[in-house]
Amino acid sequence: MSWLERPEKKSSNPSSKFLEWSSNDKCFKYYDKAKKENVLVSLPLKFVMLEHYHAVKGWNDASESGIYSNEVLFIGSEPVTVKSFKGGEIASGLYKEIKPKIQQAGGHYTRSVYAVDANGDLINISFKGSAVSNYSDFMKENENKNTSFWFSVTKAEDMKKGSVKYSVPVFEVADAIKKPEVLREKATILQEYMTEYVNPISKGRENSEVDKYDTAKEEDAVEDLAF
Repeated sequence: MSWLERPEKKSSNPSSKFLEWSSNDKCFKYYDKAKKENVLVSLPLKFVMLEHYHAVKGWNDASESGIYSNEVLFIGSEPVTVKSFKGGEIASGLYKEIKPKIQQAGGHYTRSVYAVDANGDLINISFKGSAVSNYSDFMKENENKNTSFWFSVTKAEDMKKGSVKYSVPVFEVADAIKKPEVLREKATILQEYMTEYVNPISKGRENSEVDKYDTAKEEDAVEDLAF
């Protein structure tokens, strides 16, 4: 027994789904833990971005397990700790300095986006490779509209690099936000979660809940972005 009230520690990410772009299927997909299978999400996908982070994901052949890291807001100045679920720590430090070691282990840079979808659910969307470029270019031009408009992915664009064919999501500004109270509620939930899990040293957190079910290897041969 203690004289002080001990707050209950939350152990799970509040996102209802963890989506990633499926290059081959030209749409998003997520892993259904109950069914133990990937589920495709048909386009269009409409969402409001609450916040986006930088992280590392992937697959480690040596340990035969997924790779994950903490999430950080500033990839150039905040350290990341990269681990595999069965093999332990792979590397720790600034991404640009440990990038070769990460790639050698099977990891890749990921843009981790927390958003609210058209059903009002809090979701996480991860982008890698060329999909990151499309997302980043779109957000540079439209992030100031994020509190007033929905964004959407309406279609896929076919791309080619050498002999490798792949697809990337195409982003658009959709209709105006009419019920901001739902978004504020989800933003508060995410804020509380992030505040609890932020590491006071790295200002990031281990993203194991997001990456735990990402056991798929790279779907295309697009090189990691040079950060």
